[in-house]
Amino acid sequence: MTLAIETAPLRSLFLLNRSVPDPAVYARIAEIEQPWIDGLLAELEAETDPVPSRAAWLDLLDAQLQAEAADLGSLAYLAHEASYEEFRTFVLEFGPDGLTEAQNFFPAIARVPIKAQLALMRVLIDEFGCGNLQQSHSYLYIKLLAELGLPTELDQVLEHTSEPTFAFMNAFYWLAQRAPHVEYFLGALAYLEASIPPAFSLLAEGCLRLGIQNGAYYSEHVHIDAFHMKEMQTAIREHEVVHGLDATKVWIGAKLLSRVLGEAVENAVERARSTADAGR
Repeated sequence: MTLAIETAPLRSLFLLNRSVPDPAVYARIAEIEQPWIDGLLAELEAETDPVPSRAAWLDLLDAQLQAEAADLGSLAYLAHEASYEEFRTFVLEFGPDGLTEAQNFFPAIARVPIKAQLALMRVLIDEFGCGNLQQSHSYLYIKLLAELGLPTELDQVLEHTSEPTFAFMNAFYWLAQRAPHVEYFLGALAYLEASIPPAFSLLAEGCLRLGIQNGAYYSEHVHIDAFHMKEMQTAIREHEVVHGLDATKVWIGAKLLSRVLGEAVENAVERARSTADAGR
C-alpha cells in the first residue's frame, strides 16, 4: 500500500474514497486530496473573472462547449483512424469510471433544495437504467469490456488506469462530498452532461467503424445526456431560487471538470496510440 501511495497517489485516493471511512481514512484522503484540489482551484480562481448571473454562466458554458466541440481531434482519431487495439486500450483505461458510473454523485443530493434534488435524481435514475439492468450504464460498459476481451471486475481494471483518469473520478468525490460550496458540483456536472453528446457520438462512430457490437454505452449517452443537460440547468435554477447562486463558483466547477476530463481523455488516447505502436 505504501508503494501505491508513493507512485500513484490518485489511484490510492480513489480506493480511499470507496472504502469505509474512519478517522485514519479521512486523514489520508485529506493528505492526498487537499494539495491537489487546492492547487487546481487556486489556478482556476486566478484566471476566472467574476460571473455576475446565471444567464452569464450559461453564455460562458455555451462558448466553452462550442470551442471544445470544434477541437475534438483525439476523439476524432478514435472515430475515424484508431485500430481495434487502440480503441480497446482506450476503453480499458476508463474501465473504473464505466464500472462505477455516477456512484460518486449521490452525496450531493443532500446539499441542494428539494426541487434541485428531484432534478438530480432524474439524472441518477437514468444512470442506473431506471432499474433495468440492461439499460444501466455500468452494465452497458461491462458488455463493452466483455466483447473486447477485457476484464469486467473493478479490481481487475484498476491496474490498467493512469493518474489523469483517477483525477477525473476523484474530482467528483470531492465535488459531491467535500467542496465547500455545492455550486462547484452543480457546474461540474452541468458541464459534463452537456459535453458528453458530441464526444460520445465520435466514440459511437468508432464502434460502428470497427464492428464493435456493444457500443450502446456511447450511443445511449448521446441520447440521454441531451435530457440530462436540461435537468442540470433546472437544478441550478432551483438552487438559486432557494439559496441564491454564486455563478462564479458554478463556472469554476465547470472549468475544473473540463480541465481534469480533458487531461484524462488526451492521456488515454496518447496511451492507446503508444501501446499500439509498442506492439508493432
